[in-house]
Amino acid sequence: MFNPGNHRQVVLDTETTGLNPKEGHRIIEIGCVELINRRLTQNRFHVYLNPEREIDAGAIEVHGITNEFLQDKPKFREVVADFLAFTAGAELIIHNAPFDVGFLNHELAMLADETRRIESNSSVFDTLAYARRMHPGARNSLDALCKRYGVDNSQRELHGALLDAEILADVYLTMTGGQISLLDDVNHLLNGTQQPIERLSADRPALKVIACSAAELAEHEQRLAKIHKVSGDKCLWLSGE
Repeated sequence: MFNPGNHRQVVLDTETTGLNPKEGHRIIEIGCVELINRRLTQNRFHVYLNPEREIDAGAIEVHGITNEFLQDKPKFREVVADFLAFTAGAELIIHNAPFDVGFLNHELAMLADETRRIESNSSVFDTLAYARRMHPGARNSLDALCKRYGVDNSQRELHGALLDAEILADVYLTMTGGQISLLDDVNHLLNGTQQPIERLSADRPALKVIACSAAELAEHEQRLAKIHKVSGDKCLWLSGE
């Protein structure tokens, strides 16, 4: 379902003028952050868009973006090439993917080339669908997942595409298991990318052993407990196997 090896992921979110592209609603903000080997990079894609229509009042209450603010912003057709280049070949991580993908495909369909679809440019992983399988019957909104996994969302007074993408990246990495990233070195070995072994001199000085502090040990135990919970009580360090 998710590959712990060497691949690129883009965590994506959008804000829109309303709820349904079939009613003519448009995208007004796109926010993306990049993950390489399940590690957040500094690579971002963020843009506000002029939707060429009015924003529903209910939508403004959610994200706080006004019609006046967007008047001088670019149109989707002006940024589409950069957006598709940024996401090309990546696995898109999206919460409630049908919503965002539906809007993105609607925007693409409005351009001259109506054959382009997001799914032909990138694969898609829906964190909402995954969370519902992991926690059936529970609330699985982004805010609910932040609370469940201990992700700080205190700055999320209003929805914002870039901020929500950054928060979702933290939720996704925690939800899909911190232990998976520990397999990176194994994958490098299997792929033949390991570095040659460097032999240490036999007469080298004895290594200095630095013991963990009580605070570090407590933090370690808290992290193991979180991994144990997320993995369904399968944390190897706590299972005794």
